[in-house]
Amino acid sequence: MTSSQHYTRISAALQISTPQVTATAELLAGGATVPFISRYRKETTGLLDEIQVAAIRDLVAKFAELDRRRQAILESLSERNLLSEKLKDSLEKADNVISLEDIYLPFKQKRKTRALMAKERGLEPLARAIFTGVESNVDISSFITPDMEISSQEDAYTGARDIIAEWMSEDLTTRSHLRKLFREKAILSSTVVKKNRESGAKFRDYFEWQEEARKAPGHRILAMFRGESEKILRVSLKPSEELALALLRSRYSKQGKLSQQMTLAMEESYKRLLGPSLEKELHRELKEKADQEAIQVFGGNLRELLLAPALGQKRVMALDPGFRTGAKLVCLDEQGKLLHFSAIYPTHGGKKEQEAGEIIRTQCQKQGIQAIAIGNGTAGRETEQFVHSLHLKDDILITLVNESGASIYSASDVARREFPDHDITVRGAVSIGRRLQDPLAELVKLDPKSIGVGQYQHDVNQTELKNGLEDVVVSCVNSVGVEVNSASRELLTYVSGLGPVLADNIIAYRNEHGPFLDRKDLKHVPRLGAKAYEQCAGFLRIHGAKNPLDDSAVHPEQYKTVAKIASDLSCNIADLMSSKKRRDSINLKRYISDTLGLATLHDILEELAKPGRDPREDFVSFAFAKNVNTIDDLIAEMKLPGIVTNVTRFGAFVDIGVHQDGLIHISQLADRFVRDPAEVVKAGQQLTVRVLEVDKERRRIALSLREL
Repeated sequence: MTSSQHYTRISAALQISTPQVTATAELLAGGATVPFISRYRKETTGLLDEIQVAAIRDLVAKFAELDRRRQAILESLSERNLLSEKLKDSLEKADNVISLEDIYLPFKQKRKTRALMAKERGLEPLARAIFTGVESNVDISSFITPDMEISSQEDAYTGARDIIAEWMSEDLTTRSHLRKLFREKAILSSTVVKKNRESGAKFRDYFEWQEEARKAPGHRILAMFRGESEKILRVSLKPSEELALALLRSRYSKQGKLSQQMTLAMEESYKRLLGPSLEKELHRELKEKADQEAIQVFGGNLRELLLAPALGQKRVMALDPGFRTGAKLVCLDEQGKLLHFSAIYPTHGGKKEQEAGEIIRTQCQKQGIQAIAIGNGTAGRETEQFVHSLHLKDDILITLVNESGASIYSASDVARREFPDHDITVRGAVSIGRRLQDPLAELVKLDPKSIGVGQYQHDVNQTELKNGLEDVVVSCVNSVGVEVNSASRELLTYVSGLGPVLADNIIAYRNEHGPFLDRKDLKHVPRLGAKAYEQCAGFLRIHGAKNPLDDSAVHPEQYKTVAKIASDLSCNIADLMSSKKRRDSINLKRYISDTLGLATLHDILEELAKPGRDPREDFVSFAFAKNVNTIDDLIAEMKLPGIVTNVTRFGAFVDIGVHQDGLIHISQLADRFVRDPAEVVKAGQQLTVRVLEVDKERRRIALSLREL
């Protein structure tokens, strides 16, 4: 298939015009990134957003993979002299992998099958007679040849049925009809492997389970498939055998003395070939669908955590709590630089507790601490209560911080590069403090999977998960923008058009020549050519630059337009940015050109009003309920503050400060029907929940947002 044919199919799939797909595909092929296209090429794409541009990119890649497989098949058939014009035409028209493989199936090089062995024994004429119903001239005795290991009529019929069964299994129409039956009528069922019943208790909900496969939610599919892979469950994905065989009879039933052989061949084909093949195919389809659903959930949660409100440039004390080993205390300046570190023991009582209090008070005063960040893991609540008991200055913010992945960061190469002279406990505490200052800048240093906001993240396709989460990180980093003179290597890596090599080169140039004074200086960075500059410039900020546009999301390619607008209003750019009256007087239509439309002009006007605006919400402090520290403190109908830690397809998990997240089932999210929990809640959201039920033995907490 040609590129234009692929673009037409992508257009239909995404319900956008073919010219939009074509333009976007050409930009992608030319090296443009998804953030750049969606932000700075709106006129070219017809206002496609990031999700649509990424979808086009993925489908273009999918069709490219289809074309590579098609070419490999054509070459294989050609080398074996099996490629007729009719077959070639069929392969060229195949628009998906399943159709392509179905066409190729009869010609695929196989191991020695039962059908092939039967053909070698000369049974194909008998099979043909049974299959076509032309039996009058069949002399079954002529096929009994002991030298070919056919010693009886039944041996001959068995071999013939093997041949017929393979013909049926390779028939395009038969596979298509049965595939439709599997997709629409298959039952997803599971039973426990008896010998593993005890060890597989976590899957007990699925020891005897059955539902329509097409209606099964992704999280349940992944749970059952995990149970299957761990050999706890036996999973089946089939329609009723009666329905499948009835479909085959409608296609192949014959009259005559050998009709019974045809019936047996149908059963053989379904049970041995078609059924297992299509069950495996449906298993793969359901897994892929469930994977995509889980990756979307994970991506949505990750986006909310990355775009969590930042406290900003404040001097922070961070505590990484622990019972036995005490808490590691660090102090950071406004840019996250380590000023002090020590170990304290706030939960050990007596003298050690007094010493911990003195160290905290002393360092708060000495370092000018404005906020205290406490990791929310083991001993987090107890440490928080201890700090509150010190009655520090009222203007010092005290808050718990999600520490998921901090231990992974502390042992990483990134942490070792940043703090080669400090151990992992210091690095972990620094990460907690920096997360309060700027969650995005700190979390990009982690593998997104380490942040722990996914649903069955270890079960899904890891390559697709990595790509999907990387898209989320790239989107978040570029939507916020990056200060080029202070950004870490990891943050710069995710900027449109850069990557690890150019990120390193930018930092090396910065270290050698001092801070960048304007965006044009970026052109002097080794290997940062015109294309990379085009892609990255609009997302990099330079605070305090001579040209105020360098601290905004206005792309340098539009600087002349802004200068023209300012000139027309008899002012400079700084005056234009500071005067709402001047901006309101601009007639944007005067500046439309072949390459610049109203959409981009409106973006420019918004940037002039709020240059370099941060899309994240303002920081709001949070505190758990006092005197509610463990699951034993919970009582039904109690109302408590909580923070959403994870949103899934079946509900949301909420941290209420008792070292065990509670679940708000989807049915308890609102006093109305909720199709998707993400419509109501998001990761990191602060809310007030009602305790429905507490199962202390299983450590399960049921919560609700519904009114009584």
